[in-house]
Amino acid sequence: MCGTCGCSGEAVVTLVAGDPAEPHGHSEAHWHAEHGAAGHGGHVHVVDSPDGSRTVDLQERVLARNDDLAAANRQWLRDRGIAAVNLMSSPGAGKTTLLERTAREMSGRLAISVIEGDQETTIDAQRIRAAGCRVVQINTGSGCHLDAAMVGRGLRALEPPDGSLVIIENVGNLVCPGLFDLGEAARVVIGSVTEGADKPAKYPHMYRRAHLVLLSKTDLMPYLEFDAEQYALDLRLVAPEAVLLPVSAVTGAGLLAWYDWLCGRGTSLTG
Repeated sequence: MCGTCGCSGEAVVTLVAGDPAEPHGHSEAHWHAEHGAAGHGGHVHVVDSPDGSRTVDLQERVLARNDDLAAANRQWLRDRGIAAVNLMSSPGAGKTTLLERTAREMSGRLAISVIEGDQETTIDAQRIRAAGCRVVQINTGSGCHLDAAMVGRGLRALEPPDGSLVIIENVGNLVCPGLFDLGEAARVVIGSVTEGADKPAKYPHMYRRAHLVLLSKTDLMPYLEFDAEQYALDLRLVAPEAVLLPVSAVTGAGLLAWYDWLCGRGTSLTG
């Protein structure tokens, strides 16, 4: 049981059959990854106060254990000159569609591998593989986010080439993924115009640590009442250092800037 958000169960890391990351072309292989952030088998620290109250110090311990594992992931990536980007959004904001187009159009320019996070199925991993990327799928079961232990196992199953880029597509959720360091060097949050302009204000913890915010589905702007000015203002209040980039994976608007952002970081993201 994750004391931070209440999710539980084991994650399953799946190397999709026929994936370029699979060295021998075998059928799908699975790795069961315990929910490392939850610290299965660990202890809950209970403090009894003189006034009779009792404090259970669980959340901090969960996040502290996760941070230790994230640091190990970060060192593993740094040793190989690999840059990792944590891509987060609510469900349906367009993460996978953006990654499909990114993989196709960046082929030959930047080596990209993907860790796909979902509660169930390998649907998104199949889509990314068809776009030409090395990919592993992590299914979290009832879990609502990836944690550092899951990603560590995913990285070892994926075996991304040295000097490459790994994009971690987190489970669709605007709350818990923002709490868990995965060992990434940069965080990207996608906010869709179909969600409304109030999301940076309503979900500040998700946006606060973002290096880049992609405002997606801008091709639908003419059909929606979306206050782009208010969105930008709220984002500045929450995350003044974040770069805001409007994009459309359908029309291609803004994608060259997105690609340049990825390439411009390169190995500098590992520092």
